[in-house]
This record gives sequence, C-alpha cells and structure tokens, in this order.
Amino acid sequence: MTRLRGGTVTAMAMLVAVTGCTAEQTKGSAGPGETGRAGAALTAVGSLTVKGRAPKTGYSRDRFGTAWADTDSNSCDTRDDILKRDLTHVRFTGGTCKVSYGLLEHDPYSGKEITYRRGRSQVDIDHVVALSDAWQKGAKYWEPSKRIALANDPLNLLAVDASTNRGKGDGDAATWLPPDKSYRCAYVAGQVAVKKKYGLWVTAAEQAAMKKVLRGCPDQRLPAGGNPTKAPERFRAR
Repeated sequence: MTRLRGGTVTAMAMLVAVTGCTAEQTKGSAGPGETGRAGAALTAVGSLTVKGRAPKTGYSRDRFGTAWADTDSNSCDTRDDILKRDLTHVRFTGGTCKVSYGLLEHDPYSGKEITYRRGRSQVDIDHVVALSDAWQKGAKYWEPSKRIALANDPLNLLAVDASTNRGKGDGDAATWLPPDKSYRCAYVAGQVAVKKKYGLWVTAAEQAAMKKVLRGCPDQRLPAGGNPTKAPERFRAR
C-alpha cells in the first residue's frame, strides 16, 4: 500500500501478532493523493473567494455533529479510519476497527517518529482546516449535513503529533504552518483543496500566505478525494 506525504511515496506491509489483539496489514486505506496537473494547487488559491473573517459567535464542536461519526458507513468511526490509514504496524482490539497500537513513522508536522497507544496517545487527528476556522469562513451558514461531512472527511484529516497540533489551535495559513518546513507545501495544498471542495472563503492575509508557500513549490498538485460534502440523513447536528 502506498501513501503520498510531501511528494514522497512510502510503502510498508507487516503482519503483527500480539496476544489479545487482532493482527492486520499495517496500513489502512490510502489517504488523499496528489492528483491533477502540476501547479494546480497554486492555481486553485486564486479561485478561492476572499472575504473578512466572520465572528466566531455561535461556534461549538456540536455544530459539526458527534465527533468521529461513521459517515462512510464502514462500521468504524472516523478517528480509527484515519489511524488505520496513517499509522504503520497497526494492531487492533476486538476486531478490525479499534486501533490499539501503531507507529506514526514520520509526523508531518514535526518530522518525529511517534508511537500511538490507545488511552495514552501522543497522536491527534487534526482537521487540516480547523472547524472553528471553517465556521468563521462560511460553515456557520451551511446545512448541518455539510458541516458533519467536513468534520469527518478524510481529505481534511491527518494523524499528527499531539503536542505540535495543540499549538496550531484554529489557525489558518496566515497564523500557523507546520514546523517541519518540508511538509508546508503539501499542508497548504491540503487546505486549499478542502476550502475549494466545500466553498469556504479565505482572508486576504491567508490567501497571501498560501501563495507565498506554494510559489516555493510551483508544481505542487492539488489533493483530491474524500467523502461527499453531505453526510447521510441519519446524522444530526445543532
């Protein structure tokens, strides 16, 4: 199985046997890859609507539905889906959904190798476009099903170092970029892809920051894929 991270393809498949855990292939389904023509990410920045940030009034996580809803109906919650996708050496408890152990071989934000253990995890699942940022740039006006879709879309999710991620908060490209500079092009391209897919706007400062990063990698492709932009009707949000 392969995964694209900052333009580098990695592959690993190892069977792990552990008492009390189910052994499976070490990788889950492939994450969003770089698709389309070279330079598509920089071109797409110019297509995003530029507006001022709306007030954060009314925002809460509940506006985006229950955390890690199984919107793709594969019987696994979204958090475990992303752990399976992004970690290697994955082990499960009680089947093939609940990830109990794995290795984040190269954290995209810090470059560190991090071990994931359920219950004392140093790994977060980050919303590449933070939900609070999305709320202030269009999502507050959406139907709940679209907000639920954004919160659980694999295109907008990434397993990362928890401590580094906490420093990001709800920052956009104008206020926060990964400390690992080698991942910045892929990170910004991911934000552009999500904002374009969902019709979220950017501030002028944010657009300028995105262009500055992507001009340093003018051939950066635009990620694609993920789930539909409307969650199934059975899911609810405030």
